Amino acid sequence: MKKAFVLDHKGPLRPADKYDAPRLMADKAPVGFHVMIKPAGSACNLNCTYCFYLSKATLADGPGVKQMSDDTLELLIRSYIRDVTAGEVVFTWQGGEPTLRGLDFYRKVVALQKKYAKSGQTVLNDLQTNGTLIDEPWCRFLKENDFLVGLSIDGPEHLHDAFRRTKDGSPTFQKVLRAARLLRCFGVPFNTLTSVNRLNAAYPLEVYRFLRKTLGATHIQFTPVVEPKGFEQTAPHGREGHPRPGKDDPRARPGHPESIVTDWSVDPEDWGAFLGRIFDEWRHRDIGRVLVNQFETLVSQHLGLGPQMCVYAEACGKAVAVEHDGRVYSCDHLVYPQHEIGSIHENRLRDIVLFRGQVKFGFAKAETLPRYCLKCSYLSDCRGECPKNRLLCTPECEPGLNYLCSGLKAFYAHALPEVERIVAALRHPPIKKRR
Repeated sequence: MKKAFVLDHKGPLRPADKYDAPRLMADKAPVGFHVMIKPAGSACNLNCTYCFYLSKATLADGPGVKQMSDDTLELLIRSYIRDVTAGEVVFTWQGGEPTLRGLDFYRKVVALQKKYAKSGQTVLNDLQTNGTLIDEPWCRFLKENDFLVGLSIDGPEHLHDAFRRTKDGSPTFQKVLRAARLLRCFGVPFNTLTSVNRLNAAYPLEVYRFLRKTLGATHIQFTPVVEPKGFEQTAPHGREGHPRPGKDDPRARPGHPESIVTDWSVDPEDWGAFLGRIFDEWRHRDIGRVLVNQFETLVSQHLGLGPQMCVYAEACGKAVAVEHDGRVYSCDHLVYPQHEIGSIHENRLRDIVLFRGQVKFGFAKAETLPRYCLKCSYLSDCRGECPKNRLLCTPECEPGLNYLCSGLKAFYAHALPEVERIVAALRHPPIKKRR
């Protein structure tokens, strides 16, 4: 097993650190946190059906689609490098679509990072992109400046183009495929990010084999699409007056006329089956050669190294979103007015992230788990998954059950016996006999 990685929502895979609030609150302790930066707000050249960020353009008091100014960019880079006192600071550029800012913007980024870089601290850049604007000049720049790319692609053409289209409805698959080939040709490291939705979840092996064989991907991220109805204007759990269905209620599945989620959200049982089928293929053919985020983190947890994805961590809150205007939000999935926690124009970034309200937000993930979860044998693997997906009621009618619960349970029941064998082999590798 290679080095474990972390996934902060849509960003490419990077080494993880643990959320330790008492240490982070100490003045002299190394401070590490992660910002996901929106240099063009929610602006995008695509109109993906399931995108949770496009609607930020019309959200009341939301960030809109304006571009980050030069003054805000310099302030952000200076304060982020200054306030992260851990050995590594990672800039993750997202959107919307971050490549809309063009190469000149990122040349400024690199110049400013060099200007403010501290001795002995590693500065890294990730770029999460739909790939449609990637060309040879982009690839040369990315290679020369050691950018790690996250490339969004949902599988082979008929699955990718079902939801990922341009504003005029044109397909995008061929442009993304060209981007992948260019990145590989120029030696630019990239991860694939596949949004697992109601459609492609039914084709697990077709999706996985396409990513592995056709694209040659060795770092693969699968992210379930779960969006409650009304997400465009209302944060998850913002409609408190509405009763939550139980996990066996038909309304807890996509496609029902009264479903709590959008029609394109992944079915929870399909999510579990999707992971299970790919896990079997991965362990037979690709273990040690292909890193899949969901499997990597499960093995890491059972090795005692801790979760390598924020959704499976016991607490959250260290990965914040910084919008084009410098406003900071608790999470990339919670860019709503009630989750705005400050502005870099008014406070130090460190103080915003480590403010007691944000720390409380992070630890609420564990403190608000229902009793049903606390008694679950998979609690140490799941930790209730992402709080934004806790849309259901438990069988005892207690709120806070994760929408994906049934699928995750099925996957863990299927995969954990083999995970334990993998862990045992890693802890006690066979001794090679001398000839």
